[in-house]
Amino acid sequence: MEVDAARYIGAGIACLGMGGAGIGLGLIFGNYLAGALRNPSAAAGQFTNLLLGFALTEALGIFSLVIAFLALYG
Repeated sequence: MEVDAARYIGAGIACLGMGGAGIGLGLIFGNYLAGALRNPSAAAGQFTNLLLGFALTEALGIFSLVIAFLALYG
């Protein structure tokens, strides 16, 4: 019974990375919008950086979900 409880606790702790990814996405898009409103002519040049930051942050969130599944079922 203690092993199952530790497995669930570990999976819950691993899922905290998904919350961090959500916070990171909010920061990325918020800073992009703030910069685009200040300098609209430079917004198009920063759009690729926005997409790259989105993809990397989302990948880290998915990675933490995979680690949680591995802790549960691995």
